[in-house]
Amino acid sequence: MSLANSGSAHRPEVLRRKTLANNSRALIAIAAASMPMSVFWMVGGAAVPFVLAALCLAAGMVTLSLHHSGRHDEAAAGQVFAIMAMGTVLTFVDPELGDAGLGIASMGPVLASLLGRRAVRRQSWLLLAGVLAACVAASIVGAPAIPLARDLYLPVAGVAFLAALGLVAYTANRIGAAYEVHDRAQVNAYQHLIEHVRDGVLRFSSEGDLLLVSHSSEKLFGCRRFEITTSSLAERLHVLDRPAYLTAFADANIGGKARVIEVRLRRDEPGATVPSFIWVEVSFAPVIDPQETDGRHEVVALFRDVTERKNHEAAMREARRTAEETSEAKSRFLATIGHELRTPLNAVVGFSEMMTSGIGGDLSDTNREYAGLIHQSGKHLLEVVRMLLDMSRIEAGKMELQREPFQAAALVGPCLAMVDGVAKSRRVQIETDIGQNLPLLVGDERACRQILINLVSNAIKFSHDGGSVRVSLKRQGQMLNLSVSDFGVGMAPESLERIGEPFFQVQDGLSRRYDGTGLGLSIVKGLIELHGGTLRAISEIGAGTTMTVLLPINGPAINSEDTAVVTQFRKEPAAEPTIPWPEEKRKAQ
Repeated sequence: MSLANSGSAHRPEVLRRKTLANNSRALIAIAAASMPMSVFWMVGGAAVPFVLAALCLAAGMVTLSLHHSGRHDEAAAGQVFAIMAMGTVLTFVDPELGDAGLGIASMGPVLASLLGRRAVRRQSWLLLAGVLAACVAASIVGAPAIPLARDLYLPVAGVAFLAALGLVAYTANRIGAAYEVHDRAQVNAYQHLIEHVRDGVLRFSSEGDLLLVSHSSEKLFGCRRFEITTSSLAERLHVLDRPAYLTAFADANIGGKARVIEVRLRRDEPGATVPSFIWVEVSFAPVIDPQETDGRHEVVALFRDVTERKNHEAAMREARRTAEETSEAKSRFLATIGHELRTPLNAVVGFSEMMTSGIGGDLSDTNREYAGLIHQSGKHLLEVVRMLLDMSRIEAGKMELQREPFQAAALVGPCLAMVDGVAKSRRVQIETDIGQNLPLLVGDERACRQILINLVSNAIKFSHDGGSVRVSLKRQGQMLNLSVSDFGVGMAPESLERIGEPFFQVQDGLSRRYDGTGLGLSIVKGLIELHGGTLRAISEIGAGTTMTVLLPINGPAINSEDTAVVTQFRKEPAAEPTIPWPEEKRKAQ
């Protein structure tokens, strides 16, 4: 298995695995080199050198096989335990407590700390303790040692000790070099990041001295980085922003808290006679060092140019102010022109009505027809002016509601009578569904009447000739549900989303089939919102529209104790859970 597919791209891990393979090859080479002499000595009656060579060869071949199969942790454990096993054999050859075998065995935990995981390191120390205990016990009881000539023991033990020492030294050198290269690469990466990041990076000592200024700061400050010092940085800050800057720096330096502030900073512009200031977002991050004893920390500050965002926010505020002033001017214009038009229109309507009634003298049929048309047009203009005045008062927040309890069901009959003539001219039948025992509704009776008349008038207008309109009134929890449904032309989903916009009509242009100003539903929506209610619409092209109004029974300020708490005189079954109001818009198929 290649190292690229080993599951880790960390350089020390890669070099650790290469070191494991090299150690296995070194064990095989040592065993191959010592095997001829070991066989010769074994023929002469000394089996210990052959045992050590065979153990070394087996350890090298097994760990190399484990390494090639990707079982690197097991390969490291095999090398550690092989060294400790060879040291244990030599320990029992020499009856003395301190010998070369114990020294070789003690190198096992050292090798485990370099190559193995936590479990291998723990097991190596336990095994070394067991070997030491066995040596002590053998010395106390005087156990016989493994027979080996003294002149043969010294070269065998020396070669084994040097091999184990060389293996550990090579491993330590490779692992140390790997971490050194890794640390240097990380430092280079961090330095490259600091030097080329778009934000200016500054590092301050615990005493507040400037230690580091990134290369990217030159563009931000408009000067070379060596020109930026602690004193010059303070001078560049706008005089009104210096207290906030010093406070935030103290919180990070002394309190160890990260802070983010926005300040104005002077930028040097070539050839400029007047200093230019830019908006900068400064992020202070304390460098927490457990070794610090004086309570101060180094601080890393990131300076980010946010002038464009600040200018955009200022432009948005100016645009919002301009829009509000324009809206107020429009409302004042509508109110003024409405009052100016209503007086002469009242005169036109009144005198035309007198003319049609014959008070001013007999008129010919043609003149009477003309007077009727003048009277009808004047009333239409008066209605338009009234709607404009209502819309301007609602937008200006000047519409005041006269809140008083009244029977909502009593509104339905008079309102339908007012639109009955239009309904009969279109042969539209109006059906009603009024709930029983409806509570008193607290609100403005005139506004609620206007809501119902506008909704029914719209339903009749957009119904087909000979169609029907359904009006229902019922209680829904703490709300009163008023629904007006027609089975006419319906609306598209994009038109539903714009319901309530002033002057919006589904059919625009000179070729539209339905007259009107587009203010009816906007006034209805405004009156409903003044009552604290909601307007919902469900429509489908060709299938009709259902407009639903939910009004709080107790008015805008709902008193839940009056509408929800019911005194129980007898035990009743638990009420069924209330089905939430569906927010759905049916689309055309």
